[in-house]
Amino acid sequence: MFRFLALVATAAVALTGCVASAAPTAEIPAPTQPSPPTDPTPSITPTPTAVVAVFDTTLHSLDEADSLWVVVDKLRRLSPKRYAPTDLTTMNVPHTYTPILRRDAAKAYRTMYRAARRDGIDLVVQSSYRSYSAQVSVYNGWVDSIGREAADLQSARPGYSEHQIGLSVDIAAANRACTIQACFGTTPEGKWLKSNAPQFGWHLRYPRGKTAITGYIYEPWHWRFVGVELAAELSLTPKITLEEFFGLPAAPDYAR
Repeated sequence: MFRFLALVATAAVALTGCVASAAPTAEIPAPTQPSPPTDPTPSITPTPTAVVAVFDTTLHSLDEADSLWVVVDKLRRLSPKRYAPTDLTTMNVPHTYTPILRRDAAKAYRTMYRAARRDGIDLVVQSSYRSYSAQVSVYNGWVDSIGREAADLQSARPGYSEHQIGLSVDIAAANRACTIQACFGTTPEGKWLKSNAPQFGWHLRYPRGKTAITGYIYEPWHWRFVGVELAAELSLTPKITLEEFFGLPAAPDYAR
């Protein structure tokens, strides 16, 4: 098992240089988007416990917006709330909306995409980086479509979205089967990602049955880049969340 004291600077994201790209078109859900969630929050909210007793968070901050390990959830708003990465780059890969990620995450995604192709799996970027203003449109679209309570279980409010940090990607299948639906996890693409994505530095951010921890329904399509070493460590514990791994409070809802 990897130990965090063994993590080295190769996991760090370079924070200099910028290939600026225009903000992607707001991804307001169409009427055919999935119905309200089926992964309800349990009535008793568990308090996550740190799974790893020894790790060095000085390698990467859990709080700074430009950190590789920043944890964003309903209790941990980005600071500043309109944060925008400085090293965004557009990827030349199949996509629905403009595929934009931070430089190291983009490199890791391209490598993973090519590996999947060699295995006969065609991945498509459904959604990647979204600016604060784009998230306003996306979130409001969900609210208009299914109501605020249901929207909060599958779309982040502006300033609280992992997509805003440029390290997260929603992935779809080329044949569009189960796009942005729980059944994506049963597709060849979803199964391939579950088995292979960690070796490229990607972590399944919202596992099944962890709504009371993350605040979101099971999202087998949503992958977060955390670097190869941390992804390998996380993959040793099935369905682990970043909140549990780092011993952070559960975030089933926004602070009142």
